[in-house]
Amino acid sequence: MKLQGQIVDIPNRRIFKGEVTLQNGKILNIKEKQHEVNHYILPGFIDAHIHIESSMLVPSEFARLAVKHGTVATVSDPHEIANVLGVEGVEFMIDNGKKVPFKFNFGAPSCVPATEFESAGATIDSEGIRKLLENPDIKYLAEMMNYPGVLFDDPEVMKKIQWAKHFNKPVDGHAPGVLGDDITKYINAGITTDHECVTYEEGFEKLQKGMKILIREGSAAKNFEALIDLLPQHFENMMFCSDDKHPDDLLLHHINHLCTRAVAKDMDIFKVLQVACINPVKHYGLDVGTLNVGDAADFILVEDLKTFKTIQTYSDGQLVFDEGASLIGRVSFKNLNNFNTSKKDVSDFRFESTSKYIRVIEAMEGQLVTNEIIKAGLINDGNLVSNIEDDVLKMTVVNRYQDQPPAIAFIKNFGLKTGAIASSVGHDSHNIIAVGASDEAICKAVNLLIENKGGICAVSDSEEHILPLPVAGIMSDQVGKTVGKQYAALDQIAKELGSTLKAPYMTLSFMALLVIPALKLSDKGLFNGKDFKFTDLEIK
Repeated sequence: MKLQGQIVDIPNRRIFKGEVTLQNGKILNIKEKQHEVNHYILPGFIDAHIHIESSMLVPSEFARLAVKHGTVATVSDPHEIANVLGVEGVEFMIDNGKKVPFKFNFGAPSCVPATEFESAGATIDSEGIRKLLENPDIKYLAEMMNYPGVLFDDPEVMKKIQWAKHFNKPVDGHAPGVLGDDITKYINAGITTDHECVTYEEGFEKLQKGMKILIREGSAAKNFEALIDLLPQHFENMMFCSDDKHPDDLLLHHINHLCTRAVAKDMDIFKVLQVACINPVKHYGLDVGTLNVGDAADFILVEDLKTFKTIQTYSDGQLVFDEGASLIGRVSFKNLNNFNTSKKDVSDFRFESTSKYIRVIEAMEGQLVTNEIIKAGLINDGNLVSNIEDDVLKMTVVNRYQDQPPAIAFIKNFGLKTGAIASSVGHDSHNIIAVGASDEAICKAVNLLIENKGGICAVSDSEEHILPLPVAGIMSDQVGKTVGKQYAALDQIAKELGSTLKAPYMTLSFMALLVIPALKLSDKGLFNGKDFKFTDLEIK
């Protein structure tokens, strides 16, 4: 098989008219040849850090959408499903991903549970990590979110890193705001990447100290603008990633969009494409072709080098996307889940108080970090309730693995004027998380998720809307396009209820992520991510 086009030779920084010959899934030959074909042939895009589960799609369904945007591979941390189902969940992701012509590269989740301050569905200790890393399908030790454990030489944390070194597999980092001597120690432990930088200065320091920095632009955390100016000087040590990509976003674009934005800033095309297509292969040792003779035939045809609109996508020489249509078929699989909590009563969400002031989580648009602010509490009949006028709303995290009293906190910037929204996608343990204008609405939303054993939902006094997520309570078993449209509809309903956030469900899903400062809510209580300990809701 022969394909003609303008061949983009990234390492040699040249574009030439040529012909690519394929044989048995490999590139047999690349030669210069005159022709009248104007489209470009370049290596496929790679998402260098993503949790597939956050797309609410199983891997096979994710692939069907991703190839539309020229993505041929991901570096995927199955951390979300591991916190629900343990090693069984990781094995499900690997098995499902193998059923389609797309290159998922899964890591061994290093933090299951993410912390000891929340209830998860499973535990993977250092011995479990060893067994996973023995598997050739596991390419690396996934993000070490327990950075305090590294800084304080926690024996179990250090054993996990040592096993990665033993198997000669990279260790991914997660160190938001960690700088100075602390980041030096973190790097010296053997940790090679970070995708949590939110400022130019943070990224620059970590690059200077030898880390690979990932520019993250997901559905919630958006750090492209803060970090992109590092690329011209540091392109050899940077990658692009999504981290978390919701299904409606995945319908629109993927890594191709970051290339478009970088080129629009007049950045060197070869540097941009090295970040998008080459560096992840080099860093992780991926079996993904980079458009060289002898490589796996993983490449794309695009209309131009400005919009990167994909014409065709190839994986191991197989055409998987062609002029608007994904050619990857649906696969069958068995749904796994872990949902063992009973329906709640409105009284379960009551919080008795006489305190004048309370600690409030301040959600930040486009960020995973939050602030801690002090606000006056609104008390009705002895119960702390949502203050709609001041946009200080009641929030809950409900243990989905066993019956326990709901944890209660308050949050600002969700903007709901009525009703409630809820999700069983609640990083990292995926308990039920909800925010609402009243205790009644919160209870209604929580129970809707319990009845369906997972999903995301929006409720008002008269209506209930839900996207069921029967696979581990975090993924759908439906077609990706359908899920994307359903999610977009729910997002709109949340905004009709008053939410002012661009991505209310994505933001909600991170409000229980204790490893990101400053204030978050676990199923066990309000948590200070800076001090890494529980704190009181009430100011006494």
